[in-house]
Amino acid sequence: MADNTAPTPTAEDGSSQLRSTGGRVDPDAPPVAVTDSWSESLRIQEGAPDRNLALELVRVTEAAAIAAGPWVGRGDKLAADGAAVAAMRNVLSSVSMDGTVVIGEGEKDEAPMLFNGERVGDGTGPRVDVAVDPVEGTTLTARGMPGAISVMAVAEAGAMLDPSAVFYMEKLAAGAEIADVVDLRLPVGENIRRAAKAKGTDTSNVTVTILDRPRHEKMIDEVRAAGARIRLITDGDVAGAMAAVRPGTGIDMLLGIGGTPEGIITACAIKALGGVIQGRLWPQSDEEREAAIAQGLDLEGVLTTDDLVRGDNTYFVATGISHGDLLDGVRYEGDRVHTHSLVMRSTSGTVRNVYAEHRPDKTHSYEEAAREAARRGLV
Repeated sequence: MADNTAPTPTAEDGSSQLRSTGGRVDPDAPPVAVTDSWSESLRIQEGAPDRNLALELVRVTEAAAIAAGPWVGRGDKLAADGAAVAAMRNVLSSVSMDGTVVIGEGEKDEAPMLFNGERVGDGTGPRVDVAVDPVEGTTLTARGMPGAISVMAVAEAGAMLDPSAVFYMEKLAAGAEIADVVDLRLPVGENIRRAAKAKGTDTSNVTVTILDRPRHEKMIDEVRAAGARIRLITDGDVAGAMAAVRPGTGIDMLLGIGGTPEGIITACAIKALGGVIQGRLWPQSDEEREAAIAQGLDLEGVLTTDDLVRGDNTYFVATGISHGDLLDGVRYEGDRVHTHSLVMRSTSGTVRNVYAEHRPDKTHSYEEAAREAARRGLV
């Protein structure tokens, strides 16, 4: 029978060489990684957050949510927040990163744990900026209302805008479908008309979410005058912005004045989701105005997503505390505690839903951390 095996090509020096250009010239030489341009673009620069960090971070918000869970509906928002802060801080200490809290529970003299400027992580990993809100929606938690979450965001060191000068800002958040046509500088009615046109629908099919505050009465009237619908929320404008950005929620835009720290956390998520957040700083006093000017901040200009968080290597993680549109709340079934989390990474554009089961006998340390912190007067 004829031998149909092709002869092995040889190099000029007589050594064998593989036909595939992706193979090794010398079969005894150690393998060399072969990457295309796409693979190369996913490489993480030395010192930048690593993709494995995502699963470490979700443990942090899970711990905070589980610690706050027993306080849902019990009317004590300070106890719920204190429990979540202690549990979050406890688990953060084990995460492989060298983090600095840029957005936390306040200045050091106001917040003994997770204060602005505190170093978190075990110090062995990448240098990062950290933003935390152990309970976004403390009132929601205390009243047993929907939508309370535990949330944190991480970006490369120096990437996050320092929001300490001005606590509030005007905001507009919208999904990718209408991101290119809306602008915070336009009248409310014009943004609604543009959104409707981009969606190929009527303004009556546009829904805007707004924090239910007296300061928004005029805006609410303008939205209704334009023919759009409104979903008022009592608290939690991170979750509100996420609803506006994620498809299939029935919400098209978030408008109104909310916390600047929450805007920066939202920007980290939008880096992964697509869409837009725009903000304009809204000082509440002459003191805040002077502090912003001293910090070199523009009080008239519109801050874009990239102004709030620079670069494209951010993480956003959130775990539900009480059941809501964005996430299921902490649920107790038999000998298991169930949690639902979102984990997002901008570099890959990945959005993961993480449903987890926890054994109470293994997670009691979260609540014990809260009790210990309370005994020591740390929360």
